Amino acid sequence: MNLRERFHEVMSFNTNIHSLKWEFGYWGETVNNWYDQGLPMKNYPILDPGITTPTSSLYSAAWTCNGIDRLPNGIAVTAGGLYWPTQGFPLDADVRHHFGMDYTQRLVDVNLHFCPMFDVQFLGEDDKTLTYIDIDGVKRIFLKEEGTIPTSVFWPITDETSWQKLKAERLNIKNLTDRFPANWDILVEEYRNRDYPLAIGGYPQGFFGTLAHLIGYENLFIWYCMKPDLVHDILNTFTNIWLAVFEEVISQVSIDHWHIWEDISFGKGSMISTDMVREFLLPYIKRIGDFVKSKGVKVILLDTDGDCNDLIPLFIEAGVTGMYPFETHCGMDIVKVRKKYPSLQMLGGIPKSEIVMGKKRIDEILEPVEIVLKSGGYVPFGDHLIPPDVNFENFTYYRNKLNSMIDRYGK
Repeated sequence: MNLRERFHEVMSFNTNIHSLKWEFGYWGETVNNWYDQGLPMKNYPILDPGITTPTSSLYSAAWTCNGIDRLPNGIAVTAGGLYWPTQGFPLDADVRHHFGMDYTQRLVDVNLHFCPMFDVQFLGEDDKTLTYIDIDGVKRIFLKEEGTIPTSVFWPITDETSWQKLKAERLNIKNLTDRFPANWDILVEEYRNRDYPLAIGGYPQGFFGTLAHLIGYENLFIWYCMKPDLVHDILNTFTNIWLAVFEEVISQVSIDHWHIWEDISFGKGSMISTDMVREFLLPYIKRIGDFVKSKGVKVILLDTDGDCNDLIPLFIEAGVTGMYPFETHCGMDIVKVRKKYPSLQMLGGIPKSEIVMGKKRIDEILEPVEIVLKSGGYVPFGDHLIPPDVNFENFTYYRNKLNSMIDRYGK
């Protein structure tokens, strides 16, 4: 059974088949530390300076401004649970091979945002910072030493006038073929012959996420109340484009699942009210969800950090079939979620920051994992990127024990 087939069996709650061996990912500093602490270096994660689409290349200009030979501390290295390609992040190989883990899920590399993309413009640079405009038209500041995702300081959608201009020039379906990368024919051939799960969507495609990304969080919160018609127009426009792109993709390649990126929650719950979620997210999720399901796509996964307990029933109502990464320090309990929503697919849910505490605590944090694994429909991994204070010794104990646990439940 290949990885793609196993993914579908796991998502179908087949407890006779063991789950996938993925991690969400690792911080760049974490991986560099592990090489120093004993991880064999055979395939150092590669930074790609090229630009293809916002799906794969957002932030690439920042990550590579100091060269491509060493990972920035705050970059993510994807490891299966976090799909690839995305956000200019490299894909891990060495950790995967060392622990006998599974290859990644992949994203279809297609432009779901402005087309044509904005040209990267470098506005200012010194030893500590890079100020630039990215391919999505957002002005950002990148802190070179910290090397984390650049901070947005100005957004392309500022008012009705800017929106109408962008809508006319960069958000129509007349140039649909321009949304596909230059190597699309090659990708199609690979996708058709794949043995891994292939998704559409992903970062930065979401119904809260995209708008916050292009408008700014505070501005969006105000617009929900003061400019709801404008918000709906933006949502409807993007939804129409996504439907057109997805239809073209699915006409050429079979798709295994749809990823929705929202990050709508924080440590104490949703950033917006459940009434706002129902008004501004659910109809659009359902619209695309109904379409992809009509094309045979049965799995719809939604990504949100933080405490999302109050949002789970709403997203299920909209047609979402699974969620991740279930951050435990924000109050997410995978055992309680499974008991309350027995048909919800789950990924993540292991407290990443507690791996640092050593063997006894690792044993304890894996107890809930065993309970949920028995019921199927679950891919266990750290509830976000593994942080740099987790040394290679503790990660080795954790990952080997988790792998053994996965092997016990299914074949």
